[in-house]
Formats: sequence, C-alpha cells, structure tokens
Amino acid sequence: MLLKKEVDSSVRPEGKRVRVPRGLWVKCEFCGEIIYKKEIEKNLDVCPKCNYHFKINAQRRLSLIFDEGSFIEFDERLESVDVLDFKDMKKYKDRLKSSQKTLLRKDALLCGEGQVNGQKTMAAAFEFEFMGGSMGSVVGEKISRLIERAIDKNCSVIIFSSSGGARMQEGIFSLMQMAKTCAALGKFRKAGLPYISVLLDPTMGGVTASFAMLGDIIIAEPKALIGFAGPRVIEQTIRQKLPEGFQRAEYLLEHGVIDMIVEREDMKDTLGKLLKMLAPY
Repeated sequence: MLLKKEVDSSVRPEGKRVRVPRGLWVKCEFCGEIIYKKEIEKNLDVCPKCNYHFKINAQRRLSLIFDEGSFIEFDERLESVDVLDFKDMKKYKDRLKSSQKTLLRKDALLCGEGQVNGQKTMAAAFEFEFMGGSMGSVVGEKISRLIERAIDKNCSVIIFSSSGGARMQEGIFSLMQMAKTCAALGKFRKAGLPYISVLLDPTMGGVTASFAMLGDIIIAEPKALIGFAGPRVIEQTIRQKLPEGFQRAEYLLEHGVIDMIVEREDMKDTLGKLLKMLAPY
C-alpha cells in the first residue's frame, strides 16, 4: 500500500521547511518493508526484498503478456444491473457507480484478443480494485463470451484470476455464473482447445470453485493466496492451527494442486511456450 502521510515538519538550518511529496514510498503487504516506489515500478511491481508480487490493474497485466499493438478489447460496455435492489451498508447501485467512476471501467473483468509471442489467443484479467474482483453476472457473461469466441476462432484462452469470489450483492445470479462458466469450458474442452488459468493474489471463493481451477495448465504467481474459504475461517471451523504457508502458491504446488509458479517477468515467455506446445493449429 502507498504511504500517503505527508511530512512537512522537517526544518533546515536556515529555518526553511522541507516538503516531502506524497506516495514516494510503498509498504510491502507481505514482508512489511518500506521501499521506494520507483524501485518497485522498475521491478514490475515485485518486492525486491521478499519477491511478493503486488497487485496490478487488468490493463497493465494484459499489456505485459500481449505483443505490442496486438490487443483488441471487446464487451467493454457490459455493466451489471441491480436486479435485487440490494442494499447493505450502501446501495449496490452506488457501489457500482463509485467503482466505475474511480476505475473508468464498467465491471471487474477486462477481455480481449491478441497475440502472445506470435500465438493467437483470447485472454481476460480481473480488476481486483472493482469490488474486490467479485464475480457477478457481467463477469460470468464476459468469460462465457470469451470462451465462445475462442471456439469460433479456434484459439486458446488465458484467464488471470484475482477475486474475492462471487458477488454477494447479486445473490443467486452471481452463484449461477459458476455453473455457466464451467459449462462453457466443457464445450471448449470438447473442441480440443487449450485453457491456461493464471492464479493471482488473491484468488478465492466461487472463482476458485469454478473456472479458475479447470485449466489444462494452472499457473500461479509467487506467494499468491489461493483457496475457497479464507484461512481464518477454516481455523475457526476446524479449531486447529493450519500449516505454515497454507493456501499460498508454494504450498499448493508442493501438494499438487497447481502445475507451476511463474515470476511476473517470465510470464509472457512461459505462456508463449505453452501456447506453442498446446495449440491445435
């Protein structure tokens, strides 16, 4: 997270105050180190101390893997409707408007097509800052359309997941997206096309319980938190202490849940090689 405190009380010998701009430093969410922001940015938003991969927005995520100038976005105008007239501490309509205004995006998923090291592919990336990357009707619809386009164009699919799970404000309509996306992937598998699932920090709830764990190849970024219920909920339920690193990518790799862990700087080349090996064309 960014340290937004502004320090302006330092006084030089001449009596002049030194004004330090905001947002120059970043605190690592994993190891707690305070790091110069530009150092983090040069390192692809990866902590140089502990190798924790910071969250990045969906647009940057896809720009790091697609060949320059090859990406074309689609379905960007789809937006959620408050069918249930849902309200908790805030109206669902207001939550949507707030996220849309802040992020200049209609919902929590960015979809498009392009080339990864020359390999034609369809891809989607979650925008975690949009209501925790939660999966509502629009996210499910966009993933289903992405898969259908890939079948029509006979190409692969890559989905970068970073989500808190199903969007509670849409109730059963959100939970239906789990079955909907899995059904679309069933058709995709019958077509003999490759699906690569990339799990980011965090990938939880209904997203993990559906399409995120159905990849022909399942990749994770280092230290990503991956699971259904959170570790604290599990501990309270079973009344036992969980193993060290439980639900982190390294633990899941060790126990055979995922296929590989890939550093952000190596992601494009790894995906390009996999697509070349798996592509049916």
